[in-house]
Amino acid sequence: MPLAIEGHVPATLALIAAGSNRYTEAHVKLFEILKEPFFFVISNNLKHREILKLKDLLEDDNKYYQDQLQKIRGDVILGADFGLKEVMQMVRQVAPLSSSALILGETGTGKEVIAGAIHNLSPRREKPFIKVNCGAIPNTLMDSELFGHEKGAFTGAISQKRGRFERAHGGTIFLDEIGELSAEAQVRLLRVLQEKKIERVGGTDTIDVNIRIIAATHRDLPEMVKAGKFREDLYFRLKVFPIEIPPLRDRNDDIPALVQHIIQLKAREMKLGSIPAIKNGAIEKLMTYAWPGNVRELENIVERALIIRKNDVIEFPDFEIKEIRSPKTTLPLHNQDTFELDNIEAEHIRKVLKMTNGKIEGKEGAAELLKVNPATLRNRMRKLGIEFGRK
Repeated sequence: MPLAIEGHVPATLALIAAGSNRYTEAHVKLFEILKEPFFFVISNNLKHREILKLKDLLEDDNKYYQDQLQKIRGDVILGADFGLKEVMQMVRQVAPLSSSALILGETGTGKEVIAGAIHNLSPRREKPFIKVNCGAIPNTLMDSELFGHEKGAFTGAISQKRGRFERAHGGTIFLDEIGELSAEAQVRLLRVLQEKKIERVGGTDTIDVNIRIIAATHRDLPEMVKAGKFREDLYFRLKVFPIEIPPLRDRNDDIPALVQHIIQLKAREMKLGSIPAIKNGAIEKLMTYAWPGNVRELENIVERALIIRKNDVIEFPDFEIKEIRSPKTTLPLHNQDTFELDNIEAEHIRKVLKMTNGKIEGKEGAAELLKVNPATLRNRMRKLGIEFGRK
C-alpha cells in the first residue's frame, strides 16, 4: 500500500504472511485506517533525519564563517617582526605541509592564534578549522565529542552524531590543552595519527579522515610521560614540529602595538564613538611589569582602563599594577634610601653587566642571566640611561 497523501509518497507499506488467503476485507479496512498515521510517522522520521544532517552541515558552515569573520576583523599576529619573529618563521616553514605541530607556551600567550595562522597559511585554509579545548570536555563525553557516536551507543544517544574529527575532514583540528586527554582518548588519538581512521562510539564501521592535527599545551609533557600520565608514543607523534611561544615578559617590545590593537578591538565591542588616546608615559609603565598572565592579562588591564577612562584618555594607575604584581626578591641597592622602580632596575642591570664585563648578548651574557631578549634589554637600558656598546 503506497503511503500517499496529496500526491506525496514517502514510503510504501508491505505486509507479508506465510501461506495463502491470510488477509480478509477486515484487514484491508484496518490498514486503510492506519494509512494516515503510518504516513505521518514515516514523514516525521525522514524529516528528523534531514534536520540532523542539515544541523551538522550548519555547524560546519558556522565554524567556517566564524573563521572568515575573524580574518575580516583583523586576526593579525602582533610582534611577528619583533618578539614573535622566530615563531612566525617556524609557522611559515610548517604551514605548507601536513605534519602535526605541537605548540608550547604559558597560559595566555596566544597558542590558538598561532594554530590559526598555521591553518590560514596552509593549503587547507578553505576547509574547516575545528577547535577543541580538551580541558573543557568531561572525560565521560570526550570520546563522543572527538569521534562521534551511533544511535543507542549510550543512554541519551538518540541519534547518530558526527564527532569533531569528522567535522574537520579536509581541514585542521586544533586540540588545545592536549595534556588533559584521558588515557582512553590518548589511545584513540594515537590511532588517528597513525592510520587517519576513526570509529564512532558504539559503531563498527571505520571512517577515513583527512585531517591535520595541531596540539597545544602549557603543561610539561615530558614530565607527564615520566609520571605515566601521558603516552610516550603519542607525545613523539605530536612532537613532529614543536613551536614554543615566548611569554610576554620576554618580548615587551611588542606591548605598545598590542595595547593599541586591544584598544581598537575593545572600543568596537563597547561601541565607543571614538578611539581613546593613551596618556603619555602610560605604556612605559606596562613595560616594566612581568605579566604572569601574558597577553590575556594585558587584555584585561586595557579593558578595565577603557571602562574607567576619563575624557577619552586612558591610563594605567600605579595601584592597578601594584595589585597584580607578583612578589619579587628585594634587589641589592647601593643607596638603600632609593626605592623608585626605575632606579632599582637600573642598579640591578648595572650589577649584572659588571658580572659579565659588559657583555649583553650570547652565552653568559647579561640578557641570558636576566632571562630577557637582548633587544629588549638594550631598549630598556636606553630608557634608563645606561651606557653600553664599544667605546
